[in-house]
Formats: sequence, C-alpha cells, structure tokens
Amino acid sequence: MLAGKRILLIVGGGIAAYKALDLIRRLRERGASVRAVMTAAAQEFVTPLSVGALTADHVFTDLFDRQDEQDVGHIRLAREADLVVVAPATADLMAKLAHGHANDLASAVLLATDRPVLLAPAMNPRMWAHPATRRNRAVLAGDGVLFVGPNRGEMAEAGEAGEGRMAEPLEIVAAVEATLGGGPLAGRHVLVTSGPTHEPIDPVRYIANRSSGAQGTALAAALRDLGADVTFVTGPASVPPPAGVRVVRVETAREMLAAVEAALPAEAAIFAAAVADWRVANAGVQKMKKDGSGRAPALEFAENPDILATVSRLAEGRPRLVVGFAAETETVVDHATAKRARKGCDWIVANDVSPATGIMGGAENAVVLITDAGAEAWPRMGKDAVARQLAARIAAALG
Repeated sequence: MLAGKRILLIVGGGIAAYKALDLIRRLRERGASVRAVMTAAAQEFVTPLSVGALTADHVFTDLFDRQDEQDVGHIRLAREADLVVVAPATADLMAKLAHGHANDLASAVLLATDRPVLLAPAMNPRMWAHPATRRNRAVLAGDGVLFVGPNRGEMAEAGEAGEGRMAEPLEIVAAVEATLGGGPLAGRHVLVTSGPTHEPIDPVRYIANRSSGAQGTALAAALRDLGADVTFVTGPASVPPPAGVRVVRVETAREMLAAVEAALPAEAAIFAAAVADWRVANAGVQKMKKDGSGRAPALEFAENPDILATVSRLAEGRPRLVVGFAAETETVVDHATAKRARKGCDWIVANDVSPATGIMGGAENAVVLITDAGAEAWPRMGKDAVARQLAARIAAALG
C-alpha cells in the first residue's frame, strides 16, 4: 500500500528507539523507501549501523557533517520525502518543534519541511502528563502536526505504568497509510459520537451520564488511522478529541441528534456517546434557590430523542453499518441483545460497568460484540486496543 512512498524517519532518544528497527522493516515490506535521521541521544540506544542495514541507505546524524551538508543536506532531507515520521518523539523533540528550535539535524529538518509530520510520542507517564508537554502537544496539533499514540502500559522503568508507551510499529504503519491516502477505509466517511450529554436543570446545574469519552475518542483515532474521514460528534468529555478528525462539539442530546443528522450521509455510524435518556422539561431560566422549606424543587422530566434508533430506522440515507454501545450493570448479553433488536442497529458493543469491574472511568474495557451471528466476548484490554480491534472489524464489514 506504500509502494513508491518516501518516508523520512527521525529516531529520537529513548528506550523505545529499538522499535524503530521493526518500524523500518514494516514500512519497507509495504513498498516504502525509508531514510533515517538519528539524534545524538537515539544513538545511545540504537546504532546507526543497525538502522542503515535496515534502511539500505545512509543514516544522517550531524547537522554539521561536511559531506552531507555540502548541498544544504538538511533542506534536501526535509523536502525529498512524502512524510516525516518521528518515532520515538521525545518530550525534548516535541518542545523543540513546538517552539521553533533548530539546534541539531532532527529539529532543523522538522522546521524546514513542508511535508506532513507524524509524531509517535514516547516518554514516562509523568512527563507526558506534565503541563508543559500538554501545552506543546496542543501547539503542535494546532500547527497541523499529526499524532499516533502514546498508549498505556508498562514502562521500561520498573514499577512504572501509565500513558506514555510509544505506539506499536504496526499502529504507526497504519497511521502512515492513513496520512498518505492508504488504509482500508480511505475515502470513506465514518461518524462517531462520544462523551456524555449535559441536560440543564438551571444555568449552573445539569444531569448527565458518567462518561470520560475515552473509548469513543480511541475509536475515532483508530478509524482515522485506517484512512477514514471521521466526523467526531462529542459531548463535554474530559478526554480531548483526537487530531485529524472533524470535531463537532455539543452539550445536549437534542444538539447531538441535530449534529448527527447534519453529518450524514456516512458509510458507518458508531454511537459510543453516553446520551442522557431524559432532560428536565421545566429547567430554570435562573439558578434555583433554596426556599427554606427543606423541599427539593419539583423537576419534570421529558424523554430525549433516541439517536441510535432514529438513525437505524432511516428510510433513506441510513449508513451501511450502524453500531450502538450498551453500558449495562447486569445480564449484559441479554440486555444488549434486546437493545439491538429494539433499536434496529446492526451491532451492539456491550460492556459491564458494574462497580465491581472497575471499568467505568478506567483505562481498560471488556466488551461483548453482539451481531446477527450472536455474542462474541472479547478479553479485557486497553481502550485503545478495543478501538483498534473494533475499527478493523468495521473496515472488514464495509469491505
């Protein structure tokens, strides 16, 4: 799928640099040519000899190399590529790119390129969570830089775990294919809803379902990485939306339905949002005050529109594949199977969110995929892994 594509791979310094060797192999077996730039720190983990053997090309390491720079080599490197991939992208490299520093070959190339840039961050979870790194990521995303990962998991440091692991080589390859117009979902429009909805009680209070938006966000990113053109309709989630998708922000269920209808047609629609079933019909125009009686205000509830059922039952313009989510606390498969029949959708992704599972708000999920073939239980895994597996199934179903 990458035949004839030219990839410039910048290898940053970190233990994840060893994965760059497998990444080179994976890119080349798909027909891409790979040139490599290594930072000084990267060479402490992986040798230029190893990288050069796999790329079958010269490895560039020094901004001031007399031979490489006799024709302003860093500019040539920056332009003679279809895509620049940074793997691993360290906190230092991200900071340099975000703030325009160019004091070594890697950072100079990144500033000189006019080609798409894809970063695969890798660092300690606390470094990734640091406000400075978060600010730099936001700046880079705003500049159009693309990201794949990081993932959650065990770190190289004993006892350390969390978000910060570099994406696996095949994940990066999928993101490369998507960026360069490849991937099994290239050119296909997919709609994803995510997060909770907030239904006002008054201007300062609301009712909502518990949802971080993490699973929907991961799914949108996984579909993007398979080449899909993703419209991401999100309620007020605590997890930021992924880069590289069309984001539509909403608050209420009725706003979400309107956004979904405006986004159609789509090849597939995946409804991962935790939409509130009811709204307050007599919501206060002003903040409700205690009146000294000790009685709570009388709230009247109205049923919200059923977004999944509405789209599933469309006579015209129905997506080829409609997927709903079902968060249950008991008899999960029975309730989800009944929901699939009641809503008229093609698939239901069900999970047990009872307190004993610890799934609600966590980094992992254990789902059961309900289709017309029956119920298929998946093992407990990270939400990113669930998203990638589901995205692959969606791509296969769409053909």
